[in-house]
Amino acid sequence: MRHALAGHGASRGNALGRARVRLPHALEVAEEHIPAEAADAELLRLHAAIDAVRVEMRNMRTRLHGALAHEVGEFLDLHTLLLDDPELLQGLDDLVRKGLYTADYALRLQRDRLAAVFSGMDDAYFRSRVEDIDHVIGRVHAMLHKREADLQGVAGEILVTDAIAPAELSQLQSQGVLAVVTAGGSALSHSAILARSLHLPLVVGAPLALQQVNDGDVLVVDGASGQIIVEPNAEDLRAYRARLRDEKRERKQLHRLRREPSRTLDGVDVKLFANAESREDVAEAHALGAAGVGLYRTEFLFLQRSELPDEDEQFRAYRDVVLGMTGRAVTIRTMDIGADKADRTGLALTDEPNPALGLRGVRLSLARADVFETQLRAILRASGYGPLRVLVPMVSAREEIVAVAKLVKRIARDLRSEGHEIADHVPLGAMIEVPAAAIALPGFIGVVDFVSIGTNDLTQYLLAADRGNDALGDLYSPLHPAVLKLLHQIIRTAKARGKPVAVCGEMAGDATLAPLLLALGLEEFSLHPATLLEVRRAIRAQRLDALRAAAPSLLRCRDRDAIERWLGKVTAD
Repeated sequence: MRHALAGHGASRGNALGRARVRLPHALEVAEEHIPAEAADAELLRLHAAIDAVRVEMRNMRTRLHGALAHEVGEFLDLHTLLLDDPELLQGLDDLVRKGLYTADYALRLQRDRLAAVFSGMDDAYFRSRVEDIDHVIGRVHAMLHKREADLQGVAGEILVTDAIAPAELSQLQSQGVLAVVTAGGSALSHSAILARSLHLPLVVGAPLALQQVNDGDVLVVDGASGQIIVEPNAEDLRAYRARLRDEKRERKQLHRLRREPSRTLDGVDVKLFANAESREDVAEAHALGAAGVGLYRTEFLFLQRSELPDEDEQFRAYRDVVLGMTGRAVTIRTMDIGADKADRTGLALTDEPNPALGLRGVRLSLARADVFETQLRAILRASGYGPLRVLVPMVSAREEIVAVAKLVKRIARDLRSEGHEIADHVPLGAMIEVPAAAIALPGFIGVVDFVSIGTNDLTQYLLAADRGNDALGDLYSPLHPAVLKLLHQIIRTAKARGKPVAVCGEMAGDATLAPLLLALGLEEFSLHPATLLEVRRAIRAQRLDALRAAAPSLLRCRDRDAIERWLGKVTAD
């Protein structure tokens, strides 16, 4: 019988398919013992399964590139770290060798132990990691029995589940899954961000879906409105086909914008840069007419390897990005590595209680001056091949950016004395993602040549809300009055000193938020290439003078609802 369910649209798109319901993961394994003489063989079987999962994850990691390498890679890296955790491995060994449990039951017991520890922590970040433990243990359990882990999809299906990990999304899409509906989740989670990059319809926050949808039910999913229709009628099917026609027409319209300027109705040009971390990203950015690369992530050169990249390897990578943009500016972000990444080189600390607040970004760079100098030498050498800028992440104090500026100056002098051709001046910028840096910006704006605002981290640090924690989905939002006031302050401070300022977080890639950012004074966006044309279209539909005139009323908004009403009004006008 037809009925409708409501959720929150997290990734636009429409889908019609058969439901596949995946109930919340629980490793249901009966208690079973083995004879003492079988313990060695059982341990061999268990370790072979763990090794096979490591290989599986490593192979998946190497197949990723672009947005997938960044979004999915972070979670694969975390899962790899869990597989290498001595506490997990030693606990499993003890349960098999001393407790004489089967490998299956040992996995269940160790999963329950670790989940209890994480769930009891005060820190929301660690409480939210129980899902990662389930994912890793589930993969090992599946490998023990030489079967696929429970993320196999079938073409034409719509997955209905409690939650979805980013690594699952990319695999399910490649298998032909049409859309995903989750009982929990947030439209601002890593999974939602990746779904938008993949153009995979996603509806989150639909708790009744697991109760009212059965395997084989036909579903119509609208990833924009969040509506789910179970067993649609003729009228529903007509509406679905109409939305598909609208989507096709929209894609054609966007394609025509590839060579059009990002110019408002009143003739103001806005620069759209691209975020990138691969040659494929750079090529796509160039083809879409991006003004340049606003954020090139360098972490991929350091992760999932046992040795640090040398200067020449890094130089070739950075040089190729510069050459790929054929004269358009390229912004290289120095390594943003911390304990939350799978760093096997020993560069980052491995036992930090809260990696998000730990030794990462510029803090790690200055602590490991030898590694940082190697990276800066490679970046500066690449500046000889085209316009290049250096962006420093996780800045929280003036002395950090001053130290980097002095280091850049000394390294540039050394390189010239060695005969290298480098640019006369390589602009140095600070990434503003720590509230302290935003507040203290007037005190060090004179030290930098530009600033870039990382709204993802800035929002979660300002609101003390982990964007990966589904329980905080309603709290983590860039449409919080405090976030907008801080953005306005940063932009105003930079522009008053004649310094370029860009937003490179997720906000920049959301076309619906373009009027808001323009009203706050932003004229440079840095976003994933997949959303560049949508944002360009949104910019071309706005009058900048009208938006700036409406900015005071935006800053007077006292809650998210008021900000959304403001957006609706300026868009309608």
